[in-house]
Amino acid sequence: MTSLPNPGLARFNASEDSAALAALHEVCASSAWGSKLLAQRPYATTEALFEASDAAMAELTAEDLAEAMAGHPPIGRPKPGDPTSSREQSGMAGASEALKAEMLELNLAYQDKFGHVFLICATGRTGEQMRDAVRERIGNSPEQEREIVRAELGKINRIRLTRLAELAEEHSA
Repeated sequence: MTSLPNPGLARFNASEDSAALAALHEVCASSAWGSKLLAQRPYATTEALFEASDAAMAELTAEDLAEAMAGHPPIGRPKPGDPTSSREQSGMAGASEALKAEMLELNLAYQDKFGHVFLICATGRTGEQMRDAVRERIGNSPEQEREIVRAELGKINRIRLTRLAELAEEHSA
């Protein structure tokens, strides 16, 4: 079953390249990923946009992944004034001070080991689930972790692309 394009997706397809690229950068900070998605416009459906995103994510180099991760704040510390990171990390909003302190400590240990922030698709997860995930993943090899991060970024991108395709905001200014 094919979904019909919605007004947000139509607007994204019709927007100027610079505006579309800026919107894609808000979804994922990887310029390689954004360029690949931009080059494939127009998208007939949101599912086609997802497929292009997944394919572009699969092709990202370690450097491209690092660029993408740089756009994400640490779990428990969403970017001030950024409704997207606050919404995505809402599972940490009501966490106890002890859990927040433990997440900070785990984030720092993870960053020391891997050289980047702990990245997880936090949408719908509790603070405890995120803590348990970082505890588990800190034992991974860098190669294992890079592929887990790639998959988590793909999930985040799909959530953000859904919002991009559904929002009635004007992205072409």
